[in-house]
Amino acid sequence: MKKIVSILVLFFCISLTAQEKPKTQIVEAACGQCQFGMKSKGGCDLAVRIDGKSYFVDGTDINKHGDAHATDGFCSAIRKAEVVGEVKNDRFVVSSFKLLPAKE
Repeated sequence: MKKIVSILVLFFCISLTAQEKPKTQIVEAACGQCQFGMKSKGGCDLAVRIDGKSYFVDGTDINKHGDAHATDGFCSAIRKAEVVGEVKNDRFVVSSFKLLPAKE
């Protein structure tokens, strides 16, 4: 009986400490300054828009996804991206960022 109670307590503790995994979501991605009108910093920086709110991105860089100033680049167009991450301190901390093909 003690073993069963111990196992149940252990299972309960593990289930309490298990964290919810961040979900994959499709977001709008672009240059925060050029496309989303974000004024909090100068230059060109990658940002995502989730539920109508824009966040600068930590964990990847605007230049890792092609030429930002190309016709379909982040400074010229708002693109879709498949991301995994979470908002922390008013920034989007990304653990996975996959730029989706531009629509013709």
